[in-house]
Order: sequence, then C-alpha cells, then structure tokens
Amino acid sequence: MMNQVEGQQKNLVHAIESLPGSGPLTALDQDLLLLKATSAATLSCLGECLSLLQQSVHQVGQPSHKPGASENILGWHGPKSHSTEQLKNGTFGSLPSASANITWAILPNSAEDDQTLQPEPEPNSGPDLVLSEDEKSDTEDKEETELGVMEDQRSVILHLISQLKLGMDLTKVVLPTFILEKRSLLEMYADFMAHPDLLLAITAGATPEERVICFVEYYLTAFHEGRKGALAKKPYNPIIGETFHCSWEVPKDSVKPKRTAPHSPHSHNHDHPSESYKLRFVAEQVSHHPPISCFYCECKEKRLCVNTHVWTKSKFMGMSVGVSMIGEGVLRLLEHGEEYVFTLPSAYARSILTIPWVELGGKVSISCAKTGYSATVIFHTKPFYGGKVHRVTAEVKHNPTNTIVCKAHGEWNGTLEFTYNNGETKVIDTTTLPVCPKKIRPLEKQGPMESRNLWREVTQYLRLGDIDAATEQKRRLEEKQRVEERKRENLRTPWQPKYFIQEGDGWVYFNPLWKAH
Repeated sequence: MMNQVEGQQKNLVHAIESLPGSGPLTALDQDLLLLKATSAATLSCLGECLSLLQQSVHQVGQPSHKPGASENILGWHGPKSHSTEQLKNGTFGSLPSASANITWAILPNSAEDDQTLQPEPEPNSGPDLVLSEDEKSDTEDKEETELGVMEDQRSVILHLISQLKLGMDLTKVVLPTFILEKRSLLEMYADFMAHPDLLLAITAGATPEERVICFVEYYLTAFHEGRKGALAKKPYNPIIGETFHCSWEVPKDSVKPKRTAPHSPHSHNHDHPSESYKLRFVAEQVSHHPPISCFYCECKEKRLCVNTHVWTKSKFMGMSVGVSMIGEGVLRLLEHGEEYVFTLPSAYARSILTIPWVELGGKVSISCAKTGYSATVIFHTKPFYGGKVHRVTAEVKHNPTNTIVCKAHGEWNGTLEFTYNNGETKVIDTTTLPVCPKKIRPLEKQGPMESRNLWREVTQYLRLGDIDAATEQKRRLEEKQRVEERKRENLRTPWQPKYFIQEGDGWVYFNPLWKAH
C-alpha cells in the first residue's frame, strides 16, 4: 500500500509540475502548491506510523530486536532520498524521515548562506572595553507588527515547502527574507532576561528551598518576553564573532525575597549607595559548525552570574518546524556557594502556511548538587485534537528526603499557579509583570561586529518593507562570510572568540565573577 501511495504522490507531483508556466492554471498555483506540500507531509506521516506499528509487532515477537524507521518493513523500502541538486532544480520526490538542519521561524539554522560577516576583527584582538555609561534605554520596536503571511509571500513559502523533504540536509535552502524578525538571536537571548528583578531576588531567599523555588519562578516567567508578539518569525543568524552587549538598571526596592521577609544572614549590608543594581550581559557567537551561541550575565553587587552555551538542531516537520536547544546554563550564587545547572526546552513554529505561532515543548531540568534540590519542568505541546496551548507543569524536589516542596502549573506566556508544601499558593500573571528595558549603546558607539550595527542595513530595509533591498544586503554579508571562512581554512587558522573560552564540552566567560572574587 505504501509503495502504491508513494507512486501516486510522485505522479501527482509530476502532473502539477508539467503544467504550463503561464495561463489560467500554472504549476505555481497556490492551491496546487498546497496540495503538493500536504500530500508529501501525509506520505511521510503514514511512513512513520507504519514504522511504529511494525516496531510494536517486532517487540512482541522479537524483544531483542527493534527495527528502526529506516529498515525495510513489509516490503516498503521507505521513501527515496534526493540530492541537493535535485532540490535546486525543482524536482521533488518523497520524504525520508530524519533530522534536518532548518529553522523556519524561531531560531537560526546553520545554513552557510544564512551565515554572514562584515570585516572581522583580528582573531586574537582580545575583549573590547564596553563602557556602560554609554548605554541608553532601548527604544527599538517591542512587537513584530505583521499579522500573518501576506498572499504574495504565502506563494513563496508554499513553493519552498512543496520542495522540502523531511530529513533532507537543508543548509543550501535560502529562506525568504520576509520571515526575518529584525533582531539577532544573540539579542533574543538578552530579551529572555526582561525580568531581572526576579533573577536578582533569588539571592534574597533565606533557605536553599526558597532559592531553588525562586529560580523556578524566574525560569518559568522568562520565556514569554523573549518572543516579540505571538507571530513566529526567525531572528538573524548570529555570525561567528558577532557580539551583543547590554545592561539593566534594577531598582533595589524591586528586589525582594518572594515568601519570607527576613534577609539571609550572609547578605551584604554595605551595598553601593546607588538606588539600582547593575546587571550586565554579553553574548557571542563562538562557533560556525555547529552554530554555538554563548551568553554571560552578572551582577557584582548581588554576587550572581549566569553562564550559558547553546546550539540548535532543527527539523522540518511538514507543516511545522521543531528546534532542539542543546547545551546548558549555570546560575551561580557566590554568596551561598550554590550552582544551579539548567537546560532549555525545544521550540516549534506551527501553522507556517497561515499565521505562524510558537510553542515550547519538552522536559527540562534544574539541579543544585550542593543543596540536593532539583526541579523538573515540562512544556506541553498542544495535542492534535483539543487541549490547551502553552501549558507548563513543574515540580521541585528535595532529593535526599524525596520530598516535593513545590508544584506549578499554567501557561508559560499566561498565568502560572504555584503550590507550596505548606499549603500556600501564589499566582503569577506573566502578562502583567513589569518589563525592565535593557540599556544599549547607540549604533555610532558600537563596534562593527556588534549585532545591531552589523545588521543595521538589513533591519532598516525590513522596516521600510523593501524586501528586495534587505535580501541584497543580506546576500552581500553572506558572500563576505564565505570569503573570510575560506581564508581561515587556507591559512588553517582556527577562530579565536573574544569573550568565551572552551572548557571540555562547554564554553565559559573569560573573566567570570567566580574567578574574580
């Protein structure tokens, strides 16, 4: 049956592509493009279902052997793979199922043609001195104004999707410029820090239990502000050597312990006499293959810092795109000698043919080895039929005694309810939390490799709605990137990041707070 269906789908594609290039009905008719895309996605789903059913049969009959999705099952050899050249030429076959390197709308892919570079600094030029007194409150647009995919843009997306195959290496596919979000991924990571008062309040917790709960509360409220509106669009791919700097001024009276009034006995009473805490942030793209982003954030007065490295693996899923975020972060509370290791959820862009939207999914962990506390957070994806969107549940546990000290449920971009082991409850509405604007230096004081300066012309043209000019500017940057990369390969000169040093499988800021004290 699968062989028959695959043959019919190929015949359908051939019939559509054989239509004349002009006239009342062409191969680029939107309904026909949608038919190609959905039939291809349906064929892939049927193949996955058949594989799962066969695995169940084999597990009953032969528990020692579990066939993979790519094995020959019931005489069907799986969809055939196709080359990049065939894709470029517009030929389209069936859909193998495996991982693909595309990110449609949430995070950048690792595409060569989407990696860009302006004249790069010397590899060993060292960190730049960034003067925080030059920073001013951010005045950039807070929302993406587009309401959905315009009709002329929709035909471009349909044509692209109709040629994509699940599992194909899509690094050569150039995504249309109009889906870009007018900010770099490095800046998006900074926007996740939009509630710095909640982050700094973690240090005010009187006990290890309070501090881990405060961290979970902060973690759950961090994601909604990282998205600019509900529309799923794709930030610029950070290029190797790109950096982003900003800071926040956090009023001291907004940083309070969440549940108990007494201050920690170890807390400092000789705080700086100013009315605000200073939280500094730096991010850098440290690798091209794989595309690794690092960011570091610190508050010297509260003796708190966060060091994170993350790279993305993406998968085209028919009518949506899934992005796994690989890596981890560490929150250090130097005052208490505690380290909280955390991971990040996957993200999905749904309904990419109509009005794209974002949801998070997967299980993440937070753990502190010193205190024995850990948390499990589950971001629930919406079921195919019914169910709510953006659901999240969390559980905080004291592992030595196996005691659950806090549970939470709600929506990560809506209302969250926390229940503590003493019976108390608390509700946090993420939509009403005050947002602390980040401070950033004006463009004229930024270096050539800083995100907003690097992308300023692309951003300007996107704001004006001049997609052609934005695409051309992006193409120029991409070509510069290829030239510089070939030069490094010929000289066999490895890239040296400015602000981060590789340690084992991770990356660490060159002058972290825990080494400076």
